[in-house]
Amino acid sequence: MPTALQNINHWIFDMDGTLTVACHDFPYMRQQLGMADGDTDILAYVSRQDAATAVKMVRWLQDYGLDLAQNAEAAQGAVALLTHLHQQEHKLAILTRNERSLAMVTLEAIGVLDYFDEDCILGRESCQPKPKPDGILHVLNKWQADKANAIMVGDYHFDLNAGRNAGVNTMLLHPEFNEWPHLSDYYFADCAAVLTQLQYSAA
Repeated sequence: MPTALQNINHWIFDMDGTLTVACHDFPYMRQQLGMADGDTDILAYVSRQDAATAVKMVRWLQDYGLDLAQNAEAAQGAVALLTHLHQQEHKLAILTRNERSLAMVTLEAIGVLDYFDEDCILGRESCQPKPKPDGILHVLNKWQADKANAIMVGDYHFDLNAGRNAGVNTMLLHPEFNEWPHLSDYYFADCAAVLTQLQYSAA
């Protein structure tokens, strides 16, 4: 049984599509990298290439991601939710399959970088990427936190599987429907709905 939402005080967030408006054109990215139809895991694909090819692919991903990061827009209710959690002195972390440096640019662009300790912003070079649980386990160890008091929040099955694999609570954010109910302990349309629920529970 998941922990009651109001009792969770360690929050780990995905970035793109969770805290920011989704803007990555994944079909375009896969096309530019030469991925076959049906191959969806970009990082796994890059890792299978020879060293020289992988370096070129990573450089392209960096250039593509930097422009998006600099122009990132906060998702509905994201800044308000993070501000609320920060004011409640909850622990906050980022776990993204993007590069850590780009995550920091994104957080600064939407005005919430100061809410996160730098060593709690983890990118694909910081640990094994989601759905591996390594990043979640790393921040839990840093916080000396109980898994029952932590939650992984994201918009894709990579996020939810990472949470499941780490043994923490999971939350899916999606504006239309819950595609993975077997992986998500909580489901909300967006960050604004999460904040509304937290405020209602505290009333």
